[in-house]
Amino acid sequence: MAENTASVIRHRWSVAAVLSAAVALFAPLLGAQTSLSIYTDGRVVVRRTLPQALVKGRNAVTLRIEGLEGATLFSPDTAVAIASAVVRPPTDQATALAAAAGQTLSFIRPRAAGGADTIRATVVRSDPPQFRLPDGRWVLSQPGEPLFPSELVRTAPEAAIALDATQARPRTELAYVVDDAARWQATYQVVLQGARCQVSGAATVTSQTLRADTAEVQVVAGSINRVRPEAPAPRAYRAGAVALAEAVVTGAAEQAVGETHVYQLPGKVTLEPGVPVSVALFPRGGAAYTQEFVVPGALPWRGFPGQAANDENKVPIQVWYTVKRGRGTSFGDRPLPGGTVQLYQADSSGRVQLLGEASNGHTAPGQDLRVQSGDAFDITAERVQTDYNQEQLAPPRRGVPPRQRITASYKVTISNAKPQAVTVDVREARFGVWRVTESSVPAEKLSATEVRFRVQAPANGDATLTYTVQAES
Repeated sequence: MAENTASVIRHRWSVAAVLSAAVALFAPLLGAQTSLSIYTDGRVVVRRTLPQALVKGRNAVTLRIEGLEGATLFSPDTAVAIASAVVRPPTDQATALAAAAGQTLSFIRPRAAGGADTIRATVVRSDPPQFRLPDGRWVLSQPGEPLFPSELVRTAPEAAIALDATQARPRTELAYVVDDAARWQATYQVVLQGARCQVSGAATVTSQTLRADTAEVQVVAGSINRVRPEAPAPRAYRAGAVALAEAVVTGAAEQAVGETHVYQLPGKVTLEPGVPVSVALFPRGGAAYTQEFVVPGALPWRGFPGQAANDENKVPIQVWYTVKRGRGTSFGDRPLPGGTVQLYQADSSGRVQLLGEASNGHTAPGQDLRVQSGDAFDITAERVQTDYNQEQLAPPRRGVPPRQRITASYKVTISNAKPQAVTVDVREARFGVWRVTESSVPAEKLSATEVRFRVQAPANGDATLTYTVQAES
């Protein structure tokens, strides 16, 4: 009776162990919860909560996980540590043949007259190929296309993980980093309306290799160092394979974590390779803005200004917009991840037209959003160098090489074809010792290295600026 009871108990423990191993293997399919943090460079932090309970001491879990790099695997649960992790890729033919050593397999061979037949052979070794036929003869090349039993084939990567738990846990928590799995980018639309504008923004997540069904997703903005080599650029997808998923109109919840900002996308998100998903970062809001016309300078940042030909040189007039983001406002108190800013304005029929597109860096709360939309169409500028002089200066003391001084004069003509007057900033920026000695418009010092001249150009008219600069070695 005791022997029968012990046998039953052993049998029950054996069944329980098999069932536990099966649950561990297929845990992703049986209620596992997935949470993803997606970075702009393609890295994804994957957090998985599995229904697999852990006993105190050593536990073994086998998972099917795509893209896992074992070195990044850890448990967020402070009571659990990873003792070891062995990650095996999906089975290829060479691996399956090596595992089949000693087994007899069927091989498919095409016939010259068409069709195919099969031959049985025992795999003695796969490299070099050695196969024994049923009649005892040997074949030293693969006799055909092998047919493998299912136990020799892994259809997905498998990770055999050993975990040490200091106490029993009701579930298993794992986290790891996957490279080049998914990326995200921020895009902002700024619609100009008189002296104010309406601003909206969205995060677009595109998976390269990652598949997730109803996952909790966060996108992370910030400058995150990378030590391990970056994964190759994402592969191109076939034309027509990318479909834009329906955007969620509710805003993403945001919080600062360390020196990053994390945006929690609302609801559960399903990710498929090549299918972008766009989610609003914040509700649309209004803000004031300013427009500037800027003529970039002629001086080099370092080195001496050169002598230019006495020909008028057309220079672009850059168009800049600054969206005001004062503290204490809904829009101003939001951090803006770096991304793409698109500027729009309605025409006389109310149709919005794209005015320009620019990149913006990460913008902290309270900082204005300043972008260049392009170059002016109806306002043009021409610059000519009117004077140039180079002279040698005595050294300040014995043993010091002599200095050089360059004096250069310029004339900038602003032509305004608009029906209203405009203000154009002509800017000069340079490193080192230099100064403006004279100018027809007062020089305003913006910093130790930059000055600007504010030129008023009349409606349908021209304005001229002249100035002289000196630079020393």
